[in-house]
Amino acid sequence: MFKKFYPDYRFRTVDDIPDGFFTDNNIKYAVLDIDNTLVPYTAAAPDERALRFLKRLEGLGIGYCFVSNNHADRVEQFCAGLSIFYISKARKPFRGGIYRAMRHMGAARNNTVLIGDQVFTDIYSANRAGILSVMVDPIEAKETPFFGFKRAMEKIVLRNYRNGSEYNAGN
Repeated sequence: MFKKFYPDYRFRTVDDIPDGFFTDNNIKYAVLDIDNTLVPYTAAAPDERALRFLKRLEGLGIGYCFVSNNHADRVEQFCAGLSIFYISKARKPFRGGIYRAMRHMGAARNNTVLIGDQVFTDIYSANRAGILSVMVDPIEAKETPFFGFKRAMEKIVLRNYRNGSEYNAGN
């Protein structure tokens, strides 16, 4: 019942995704969520940790762009100085933003991953788009009733999640 919401893989943070994961899965392109995936909601710009992850992707020859449900001003501010394609107000879990990002990068379904922190937006949209989905734990809890409700529902969905939860190089 909940399998359409299950990520293909799950890691604690983006830093925990090993380089071998990308090569073993033939990943050439990454669609990245911003808030609570790369930086806390309160971060106006990429922090040192996020920049290190982006440089790691570049070093692996992986193209990337940002696809966020957040408003244009927030995403534009985050991307200022990065010269990276982005889509704001993506309306995830609808697939349009993901498809648009993939077209822009020249990506195919079999070589693209979406990395995000939310089951009902990021993971569900990636699964619907037919690309690899990676879920990371949210960086910080957003203390609004809406997000509290969503996180409680995510726990119910992920209670029985097992398949793909561990990535082991060489398997």
